[in-house]
Amino acid sequence: QVQLVESGGGLVQPGGSLRLSCAASGSFFTIYAMGWYRQAPGKERELVASITRDGRTNYADPVKGRFTISRDNTKNTVYLQMNSLKPEDTAVYYCNAEFRRGMYTWGQGTQVTVSS
Repeated sequence: QVQLVESGGGLVQPGGSLRLSCAASGSFFTIYAMGWYRQAPGKERELVASITRDGRTNYADPVKGRFTISRDNTKNTVYLQMNSLKPEDTAVYYCNAEFRRGMYTWGQGTQVTVSS
């Protein structure tokens, strides 16, 4: 089994920053693509950003220029640096990892609340 443990969520004022982390552990040889998704109340889960093993990134339009995804393959960890946060960024953020080609697993989610 593969486990993903997220950390770094919390309450922040508009314009502030947070950094999310997600570490993979368990039985796997390689973690391929990793990504962050979010789900706001009453809305569907949506992709925020993704990164391949060799560092190619993809961002959803609403976060381009504000969020940065990165990873440390030696630690099987993915990060999401979130700057210039807006109230509409409020959601539960989920980590996702491809631990075998075509097979994915999810973290438990971490709450991000942007409010004054």
